[in-house]
Amino acid sequence: MEAVNRKNTFVQSVDRAVSVMEFLSRNGWTRVTEVANELGIHKSTAYRLLTTLRDRGLVEQDTATEKYRLGFGVVLLASTVTADLDVLRCGRPVCERLSEQTQETVTVAVLEGDDAVVIHQTISKASALSVDWTGRHTPLHATAAGKIFLAHMTTDQQRRVLRRPLERFTEDTIVDPAILRDHVRRIVDAGFGYTVEELEVGLNAVAAPIRSSDGGVVGAVSVSGPVFRLPAEFIPETAELVKEAGAEISRCLGFRG
Repeated sequence: MEAVNRKNTFVQSVDRAVSVMEFLSRNGWTRVTEVANELGIHKSTAYRLLTTLRDRGLVEQDTATEKYRLGFGVVLLASTVTADLDVLRCGRPVCERLSEQTQETVTVAVLEGDDAVVIHQTISKASALSVDWTGRHTPLHATAAGKIFLAHMTTDQQRRVLRRPLERFTEDTIVDPAILRDHVRRIVDAGFGYTVEELEVGLNAVAAPIRSSDGGVVGAVSVSGPVFRLPAEFIPETAELVKEAGAEISRCLGFRG
């Protein structure tokens, strides 16, 4: 019973901390007493919440007035989400155009942890694929977009990912770390990554990097299609269109390389 009580207290503390930040976002510089009154808690409790948030950079305090407001740490936490929203905003019209050009399914993915996550998908009316990949986590080693992220990781990041057992999805999935490392190394020079029936039998894909203003890879745009419409010999031709799409999205994000 004691453990349950601690859990409930912890959850309540989190809820109160979020409520504090929401209140500060609406009111700006605020005194401890105002926070306590708003949440219906004792002033000492409000002070401990504000102090903890301040120490973590989520709240800042004016030493002269002793008032509090949201800190720059909130901006840092939100920066990843903001970046993804920018990629989505810039990528949507480009994906629609690329889908019309290729008559295939076009997706935009971002890196989340050790997975590639699809944040946008455009399906051509002529496409033979109808699966909605939006929001789906996909493996780095068996997807074209995932290979883009692998290729542009730091050596330590890549080594950590490849150190774990790589799941085999089809007979063509590359599960040997050494072979995969050589494979993704060529992606940097080529400017695109691809898979040939490595995630699903009968499915091929081509992807290119999306870069932010500082040149970092923040996403990948890819074209996926069935083998009979996107055979391996068509990959280099399709890759040129995908690379152009990635470059256009990157320019929208401020990349000038």
